[in-house]
Amino acid sequence: MTKRLIPTALAAAMLLAGCSLIPTYERPAAPVPTTFPGDPSQPAGAAAAALPWQDFFTDPRLAGLIQTAIANNRDLRVSVLNVEQARAQFQIERSALFPALGLTGSGSRSSPNAYQAIDPSQGSVTSQYSVNFGFTAWELDFFGRIRALKDQALAQYLATEETRKAAQISLIASVATGWITLMADDELLEITRQTMVTREESVRLAKLRFDNGVSSEIDFQAANTAAESARATYAQQQRARMQDENALALLLGAPVPASALSGGTKGLDGIQPMPDVPAGLPSDMLVERPDIRAAEQQLIAANANIGAARANFFPRVSLTSSIGTASSEFSGLFDRGSKAWSFAPTVTLPIFDAGRNWATLQSSKAGREIAVAQYEKSIQTAFREVADALAGRATLGEEVRAQRAQATAEAVRFKLSDLRYRNGIASALDLLDAQRSLFTAQQLAVNARLLQLQNQVTLYRTLGGGWATRDKG
Repeated sequence: MTKRLIPTALAAAMLLAGCSLIPTYERPAAPVPTTFPGDPSQPAGAAAAALPWQDFFTDPRLAGLIQTAIANNRDLRVSVLNVEQARAQFQIERSALFPALGLTGSGSRSSPNAYQAIDPSQGSVTSQYSVNFGFTAWELDFFGRIRALKDQALAQYLATEETRKAAQISLIASVATGWITLMADDELLEITRQTMVTREESVRLAKLRFDNGVSSEIDFQAANTAAESARATYAQQQRARMQDENALALLLGAPVPASALSGGTKGLDGIQPMPDVPAGLPSDMLVERPDIRAAEQQLIAANANIGAARANFFPRVSLTSSIGTASSEFSGLFDRGSKAWSFAPTVTLPIFDAGRNWATLQSSKAGREIAVAQYEKSIQTAFREVADALAGRATLGEEVRAQRAQATAEAVRFKLSDLRYRNGIASALDLLDAQRSLFTAQQLAVNARLLQLQNQVTLYRTLGGGWATRDKG
């Protein structure tokens, strides 16, 4: 009878532990329009989330930097470790569904011996030794409290995994943006250096004309001012470039290799093109963006927490059981007749807790509403990010074309002004104005191209691209 007791109790617990008080989960409706604004054209191709980052960032210099960042970036490393921690926490919660079996041994000696007055032959010291195998305080999950906590931990683990993917997406996009910015810095530095040479030549020419009485000192000092302004701009851009390189090195977790910045004089135009990706529909974001999936898993976890809070109102049944051997002498522990067993069920019914369980339930319900709002906000934020990137894709191409055309026109104007000035037809002010306009137009053209490339990276990121990796095989 004793041998059948523990298996029978286990079987009964498994059969009875089938109740769940977790509310039925329903995904909230997406609080955004059904289509993106201002995106009449849908380029053909694979969805961004399904496009491996190696197939989007095809420039080998950038691909090498991204690989380095994935291997070395500390924030991404923390995200990976958070996943491991969440997985372990889920396993902890799951283990509570099963009895924790253990083997215990104990021994004690005490004096005086209470039985000595009855039997003087027993001596003044009493001894007791035992070895037992069993489990202690195993809760039978009749009302699904432990399973609700397990489901909550599982959802938290899945949310952490999605957060890791989102962190990788953000890291890859940040590395790409940082590298493109460095390439633009180099191009701007070259433009500024050429402008410095031009203005220094203007200073030399103005000094020569002033010394020969052809022009006034005003023209000479104006040329000096323009030259010093170019030097100050060059120093500012050098500082900005060094700071941008430091920011990229932090993302990489390693120094930026010189080979990653080599590209001749092509600058931004030397970057291998990134493919256009289709925006799809806003509903696609629900399955393609890891941050939205993470928010939904947090919502599922909050929903499961309500089930655990509801179960607190019902009785808790726990079992403690063991079987083993006991003897007053250590040498007799395993002798015939020393067998011992125990079976101790415990029922705890909450009667009065000053409103603690009720407050816990209300807190869990409020937590679910918070998770709903956060989930909806993540969708709205994603919609705005994609819409902004689509607006950039629709307009930045024309801006780049116009800025480059303006820079070309200003270059022609400067050549003509310089020729007229050398022949005494135009004034020094006309030449300085042409120099400033050309310099500004060249900078604006580079910045417009930089924005266009960064916008391509942003669109890829906001559509959920960056966590998929091409199979090495």
